[in-house]
Amino acid sequence: MIGFWSPRGLWLAGAFFAASTLAAAAQQAAQSPPPASPLTGRPDNEAAQKLAPVAAPPLPAAPDELPLAKLKVPAGFNIEVYAAGLANARSLAVGDKGTVFVGSRLIDKVYAIVNKDGKREVKVLASGLYRPNGVAFHNGTLYIAELSKISKIDKVEDVLDNPPKPTVIYDNLPKDEAHGWKFIAIGPDNKLYVEVGQPGNDVLHDDAHGQIRRLNLDGTGAEVVAYGVRHSVGFDWHPETKQMYFTDNGRDWMSEDVPEDELNRVTKVGEDFGAPYCYQGNIPDSEFGWGHSCSEFTPPVGLMGPHAAALGFRFYTGNMFPKAYKNAIILARHGSWNRSKKFGGDVVVVKLDKDGKVKSIEPLITGFLDNNSYVGRPVDVLQLKDGSILVSDDWNGAVYRVSYGKSKVATK
Repeated sequence: MIGFWSPRGLWLAGAFFAASTLAAAAQQAAQSPPPASPLTGRPDNEAAQKLAPVAAPPLPAAPDELPLAKLKVPAGFNIEVYAAGLANARSLAVGDKGTVFVGSRLIDKVYAIVNKDGKREVKVLASGLYRPNGVAFHNGTLYIAELSKISKIDKVEDVLDNPPKPTVIYDNLPKDEAHGWKFIAIGPDNKLYVEVGQPGNDVLHDDAHGQIRRLNLDGTGAEVVAYGVRHSVGFDWHPETKQMYFTDNGRDWMSEDVPEDELNRVTKVGEDFGAPYCYQGNIPDSEFGWGHSCSEFTPPVGLMGPHAAALGFRFYTGNMFPKAYKNAIILARHGSWNRSKKFGGDVVVVKLDKDGKVKSIEPLITGFLDNNSYVGRPVDVLQLKDGSILVSDDWNGAVYRVSYGKSKVATK
């Protein structure tokens, strides 16, 4: 007997297949992370399934528990603890009177480190804020960037003992949690610059994301100066050319070794640096790169390593360090998490060639990464008036000072 499918049988089979497919999709959706999760796109293999963001300790380390003995600097340099007890210490700024301001990402506080009677004291300058990661100081005013707004405190160093509530100057920022924390800085044009990252690991963002904006210091006149930015948590301006340089973190889950993080340079307003269509200047994205060529976009001036989390940096303009450091970039690499063998977790010296491109990357502080585990994670870099530099560590809630030559205690 020859079997055959009746029309009804075909319909029932199709309905069963569709129902099974929907059920399987529903089950998979229930098990999949939401689109904005850093785990979205994680390959389904044993090695990748072991990787996830590394949670920092819930409390800042006590001064005698800081990993200072493990941190190494080149011969002639010194490293010391500048301040401790600043939970989730992130972005840094310094006032005219030497006050060091410190933002945070996971808690609600902005700190002020002040020098009093030859000793340093940590004050809580503002609390009740939401992801106040970004801080910048200009002409007596402290600017604070939260998740979706920017505020200011005028004459801040005169009111450290009784600070007022920050005054909002700009609130037209997206509220996405993924890459939502902001970095800010004041450019040589006396305008405030703020980054707005992609709202997920690898997403086709809208016109409000994936960019760097600048605005007047009163919050007016906002415009986009750079597009195609996945997530920048650090930028500064070359002391001579005045061109803006910024770090940009590459996407996750493409592979363990690519893409590398980028160091980019803005040469004109409106440049597009590729994300999410192209990464590291020469790798089309596997999902969004179709129909695009990397040649359409501005390539980076240098690569900072695979998943290194290159964050804050400053051009070194001081006179304390050797001449070879003049106008070099001192850059913090927070360190990878979605890589089996972690990379970064250090502070490096990035030297540029005559064309403004990366010539070399040399270590300045190592030891935050020990036996593939973190004992600290550097975030931002700040130069003090004496030419020494500060480095924040959000893992331990501390700020370190690096000097050269005979060590002297910094007062400003």
